[in-house]
Amino acid sequence: MPEGHSLHRLSRQFDDVFGEQAVQVTSPQGRFASDAARIDGHELEHAFAKGKQLFCRFSNDLYLRVHLGLYGAFDFGGDSLFAGASSIGAPRRIGEREARMQETASYSGPPAPIGAVRARIVSKHGWADLRGPTACEVLDIDQVQRQLAKLGPDPLAGASARFQASKGQVEPGGDQRYLDAGLREFRVNLARTSTPIGVALMNQNVISGVGNIYRAEALFRNRVSPTLPANQLSGRTANKLWWDIVAIMEDGVRDGKIITTREEDREPEGVLWPDNAYYVYQRQGMGCRKCAGSIRLEEVAGRKLYWCPRCQKLPRSKDVSR
Repeated sequence: MPEGHSLHRLSRQFDDVFGEQAVQVTSPQGRFASDAARIDGHELEHAFAKGKQLFCRFSNDLYLRVHLGLYGAFDFGGDSLFAGASSIGAPRRIGEREARMQETASYSGPPAPIGAVRARIVSKHGWADLRGPTACEVLDIDQVQRQLAKLGPDPLAGASARFQASKGQVEPGGDQRYLDAGLREFRVNLARTSTPIGVALMNQNVISGVGNIYRAEALFRNRVSPTLPANQLSGRTANKLWWDIVAIMEDGVRDGKIITTREEDREPEGVLWPDNAYYVYQRQGMGCRKCAGSIRLEEVAGRKLYWCPRCQKLPRSKDVSR
């Protein structure tokens, strides 16, 4: 499942190639046909993401909501004027790789749909096809607000605000305010649950957009045991964890892939990604980059959890008898 940085890159792509244009919206597969008709022919005003969900606002005050889930993917294609300045494409498969947009020198419209295309969006210069999403629906503003309210704070809210300001969609300077508010909400959410922090970070109600890679890497970088109850995380550590997640996810938006290692911790030989990209993710049985231990793998709450038992020890219990 794509993590939050991929959805923010996807929203930027939509803003670049479809923003402020009237578009045709259809459902070649048929399952989205009635909702597609509600926004067909209207202007796609702007797109934004929160966590792992994409929202596109249309000129008739309706919104397209897409949750890619495990198998959803977008294809883009069109002429040279359709290429987005902010993103080269969109998630194509499970994992964090992206594919380049199909560019046609003599573009005369989209090709015949291939496979089960849930939704097709077409503008004068290009098209996007959506296949296999968990959710694809058209909502009004009240329904959108209810969806957004279910989600925890997004570490990429600041990056999103800066992008929107660059497009003239919002006033500049609000990015830090959004991130500070996100930190406060994150700490409140952690304090409300005794769930292990390694599970809590994957809960989109606690924090939006963090998936298996960012969860494992952020906990390692901050030397936090994944088994520590979330409400036992100190305020100082919670602050550090939030700002570190913000930093590495913003790097992901910029780079189009997840790279969490610091230069001094990488092996001198081997390519940066994926060989040197991670500290613990998918490195089970391999030596830790920071100590003499080895990386461990367990399945927790139905997901694979990677960590270093030596670097990420539980804190010593306080002796309350003294």
